[in-house]
Amino acid sequence: MSLYQKVYDESIKNPEKFWDQAAKAIHWYKPYTKVLDDSRKPFYRWFVGGKLNTCYNALDRHVESGRANQVALIYDSPVTDTIATFTYKEMLDKVSVFAGALQKYGIKKGDRVIIYMPMIPEAPVAMLACARIGAIHSVVFGGFAPNELAIRIDDAKPKLIVSASCGIEGKKVIEYKPLLDKAIEIASHKPEHCIIFQRSQVKAPLIAGRDIDWDDAVSGVKPAECEPVEATDPLYILYTSGTTGIPKGVVRDNGGHAVALHWSMKNIYGIEPGDVWWAASDVGWVVGHSYIVYGPLMYGATTILYEGKPVGTPDAGAFWRVISQHKVKALFTAPTAFRAIKKEDSSGEYFKKYDLSQFKYLFLAGERLDPDTYYWATDLLKKPVIDHWWQTETGWPIAANCVGIELLPIKAGSPTKPVPGYQVHIINDEGKQLPNGTEGIVVIKLPLPPGTLPTLWQNDDKFRESYLDIYDGYYFTGDGGYYDEDGYLYIMGRIDDVINVAGHRLSTGAMEEVIAKHPDVAECAVIGVEDSFKGQLPVGFVVLKEGTTKNHEEIQNELAQMVRDQIGAVACYKTTLIVHRLPKTRSGKILRGTMRKIADKKPYTTPSTIDDPAILDEIKDALSKITVSA
Repeated sequence: MSLYQKVYDESIKNPEKFWDQAAKAIHWYKPYTKVLDDSRKPFYRWFVGGKLNTCYNALDRHVESGRANQVALIYDSPVTDTIATFTYKEMLDKVSVFAGALQKYGIKKGDRVIIYMPMIPEAPVAMLACARIGAIHSVVFGGFAPNELAIRIDDAKPKLIVSASCGIEGKKVIEYKPLLDKAIEIASHKPEHCIIFQRSQVKAPLIAGRDIDWDDAVSGVKPAECEPVEATDPLYILYTSGTTGIPKGVVRDNGGHAVALHWSMKNIYGIEPGDVWWAASDVGWVVGHSYIVYGPLMYGATTILYEGKPVGTPDAGAFWRVISQHKVKALFTAPTAFRAIKKEDSSGEYFKKYDLSQFKYLFLAGERLDPDTYYWATDLLKKPVIDHWWQTETGWPIAANCVGIELLPIKAGSPTKPVPGYQVHIINDEGKQLPNGTEGIVVIKLPLPPGTLPTLWQNDDKFRESYLDIYDGYYFTGDGGYYDEDGYLYIMGRIDDVINVAGHRLSTGAMEEVIAKHPDVAECAVIGVEDSFKGQLPVGFVVLKEGTTKNHEEIQNELAQMVRDQIGAVACYKTTLIVHRLPKTRSGKILRGTMRKIADKKPYTTPSTIDDPAILDEIKDALSKITVSA
């Protein structure tokens, strides 16, 4: 039996013993009385009765145990030409003072604070300061549209908002203050104060009585001590992206979160204290919460906060420069980032300029890792490329190749196997388990492990309706997939990405895998478009690699033939639209749902998370020129 299998089996057979052991790595002010409380099924709670502080576990204990002078955070900002480092002691000092400033303006345990910030050190400082005094933070992606921010203000009802004068997207400076002011104007709930960090690029006008300059807020403040909180008290609320109407505020508790993330750094990612770790995401997303801020700091690693892009800041060698310069051991980013690099530098010329001898692992998640991108990255790096799968709701990986336990053989297209603690099952519409090799609905048997969402913010009913009531005894992931004969899990995309062509259920993800293999294709997306005869028909959108000279019609014909050869005539794949870019969220997820609505001429709203709304016009224009028909 493999070591992974042994650890996994233990986590499933004896979950309380397993997580009790993991929890010993965390500092507790008061020991928990129960590892798992299942008295209110399906509302499970971990480490009931225990008291701890997340900020203490992320900063104070490292300073006290001899890591005071180790670098905790490296701020690398090619958009401002800045690199700055902060030791654990320096981070502790900054966080303690800002926590004192929050207290000065009336913030106490249980109060909500919205953080609307760019990728600057003050963002994690504000997050950790909230955790220090037991306030509940809700980070909203910097630059989010005022209406979306207003929705979150009305749901979280923050007493205070922390923001900055601007964010920088590539070469573009985005002023935050007008967006923030408009959001507060729209919202029914009004925060008492806003603390604004003034960046040198833009000075934001302040509203007297409500707005406070960051420097003024921290001036002469007494540093705050850690506030012990219950393990089951909320640490943060994170709203799922693209929400309209009443948002889903994913709640994260303090205890389970600390235990799970601490355990994951070594066991999933192979990181040791003192290692340099880089999650190339944003603090506005769950990856930023878990693996820029909390996970690496709780484990005693050095984390990188990167204010830049994979390409264009300044070129397609940006990631290689960061890895080389800071001696990064492992990088975690989205497949989209690597597709962008591949598109601009498919032969890896920039890669050759840097020394990456220190680099051990590349972890990719956030969307399906198509085999073409996997093979490209593997051939280039000559290091393990680890696909893994998780969700905002779970807060840490559901399935992964747990390199800290045992590096299993890698299979392209699979995030390997369930992470210890997660019982992942494949079922059909009736809730019956399916055999290996049969595609179905991916669910997780309850109870979920520590660190996952215990509920939605002040909405237990919505939590049950969205995740628990669909299949009794299971958490509904919303994804489709299957296990192969070796027990490797394959996630084929959201269930609404399964299309029904003349009664045949077909995965658009499987078609994307085929299309991505074409040598001229840089990126692709396949959606199902309504058809009066077949029900739905697939339409592909393709971005070609730089320098491709082949005739477009020839490529379109080749793609249709490839899908026919590899999936079958039953797929009825004929239409490929060649576009310059695909519409995506800022975190890199392709907006397939919006594309479907445009194709089916249904009403849609431009998602607040979109990185460039103008791309939708190209999608509309491309769709207007075709007639989908079998």
